[in-house]
Amino acid sequence: MTPLPVLLRTAPVSRETTWSLMGRVAATYGMHPEQMLGHFTVTGSRPRHEGGAVRADAELLLNEAGRRMLAGLSGVGQDMLGRALPALSRKDAKAGTDEGAARAVWRVGGAAVGPVAYGCRLCTARRCGAGARVVRYAQRWERVCGRHARWQLDADADQPLEHLDLRGLPEVVAAQRRWAKVTRHAARAGVEAERVFGLAHAVVARWWDQALRWEQEKVWPRRLHQIAGGNAGDDLERWRIVGRDTVVFPEVIAVTEALLDPVMAELAWIDSGEQHPRPLPADGVFCRRLGERVGRPWLGPLAATDYGGPLINWMGSIIRTRRSTGRPSEQTEDPWRVRQELQPATMAAQLRVLGKEKKAPGSGTMWRTVVPAEQRALISSLIDAAEEQLIQLRGAQTGPTVDVARRLLLNLSHGADLIDQALWQSASAALSAGMALEDLAQWARLPADALAEALAAYQDSDHE
Repeated sequence: MTPLPVLLRTAPVSRETTWSLMGRVAATYGMHPEQMLGHFTVTGSRPRHEGGAVRADAELLLNEAGRRMLAGLSGVGQDMLGRALPALSRKDAKAGTDEGAARAVWRVGGAAVGPVAYGCRLCTARRCGAGARVVRYAQRWERVCGRHARWQLDADADQPLEHLDLRGLPEVVAAQRRWAKVTRHAARAGVEAERVFGLAHAVVARWWDQALRWEQEKVWPRRLHQIAGGNAGDDLERWRIVGRDTVVFPEVIAVTEALLDPVMAELAWIDSGEQHPRPLPADGVFCRRLGERVGRPWLGPLAATDYGGPLINWMGSIIRTRRSTGRPSEQTEDPWRVRQELQPATMAAQLRVLGKEKKAPGSGTMWRTVVPAEQRALISSLIDAAEEQLIQLRGAQTGPTVDVARRLLLNLSHGADLIDQALWQSASAALSAGMALEDLAQWARLPADALAEALAAYQDSDHE
C-alpha cells in the first residue's frame, strides 16, 4: 500500500500504546484503524477476550522499518515517538530483520510492557484537539486524573467503562498528590516506592475482601456507592470488582507511608518482644497505630490476627532481619516481596470468574436470600470456633514434649472436626440453593456420586 502523504500531525500521548496511537492516526485521516495495518506486514491476529471481544490493551511491536513507517504516518519524528511509546523499543523475533518491509507483531500490552489503562479523554482533547480514546501504560498509583477528577480503569478487562467519576471523592484525588512525597521517603529508605506500594496494595486488598464481615466499616461502602452513581446495590458484586482499586486507594497510600516510617518499624520490633521473642499480640501497638493511620481505630486487632497475610509476613521479615544483625546469611530476606498466592487478583481475572459463576446453575442467587439465617449462623459459629482452636496454638509450643504434643494434637483434631462440619454445612446449603452437584464435587475434590452419598449420610446423621 502506498504510504499516505503526511498532511496532518498526530502527537502521541505519554506512555501510549503503539496500537492506540495508530488508531488515532487513522481517525485523523478518516480511516478505520484496521486500514492502517495495510502499511505493515502483520504477524498473528489481534488479541481477543475469551468471548471473542477485541482487547483494548492490544499492542503492536514494530521492526525498524515499521517504526519509520509509523513516524511518517503520524508526522512525528522517531525520537519523539521513542520517548512517548514504551513498546517502540521492544523487539520481537517474529518481526524479522528485513529492513525493507515494515513489519508488526500482535501482542498483549500487559505482557509486552506492563499494566495498561485507559487515558483521560478530556486530557487528550486538551492536548491533541480531539477527545479520542487513548490506551496507555500506567501503574495503579498513576490512575488519578486530578484535573478532571477521574480514575482511569484497567484496559485489559472485558468491560465497557474507561473511568470512574471522583468528583464526590476528593480524598482519592488528595491521595494521588501524596505519591511524590512517598517516592522521596522510599528513596531515603533505599527501596523502590513501587515495591512498597505493591505490598501495601496487597494488604489493603485483603482487608477489602474481609470488609464484608466488618460491621464497623462505613467508609468503603459510601465510596463504592458514590462511584457507582449513587447505588451499587443492583450489581454489587461487579461494582466491588470494578471499584476496588479506586475505593481503597487512600488507604493504600496511607499504608505505604506507614510501612516506610521507621517509627512504625520500631513499634513492630517492640511488639515482638525485641531480643526476647514472643508471639505478636492481638492488641499490639503497631497494628493499633496502623488502624488509626487509615482512619479505623477498631482495625488493629483484626489486622494483628490475620495470620499468614502480607502484613504479618512483612512484620515477621522486619523483625527477623533486625534480630539477625551480624548474621549476613539471614539478612537477604526481602520484606517487600509479596508471595504469588497473596497478590490481589486483577479486575480482569475477577470479572472472568464472576462471569463463569453467573453461568452456573444457582450462582445468580444471593447466599443470604436462599440459605436460612439459622444455617448461616451455624456455619459462622463453626468457622469462628475452628479459628479459636487454631489461635490457641500460637505460643503453645513451649514446655515438656508430652504436654506440647498433647495440646497441639487435641486442638488440631478439634479444629479439623469443626472445619469438616462447616464444610458439610456449606455444601449442603449450596446444594439446597440450586448449585450443581458437579460444581460442588469439583470444589470438594470428590467424585459427584461420592459427594452425594456423603452429603446424604451427613444430613441423616444431623437429623438423628
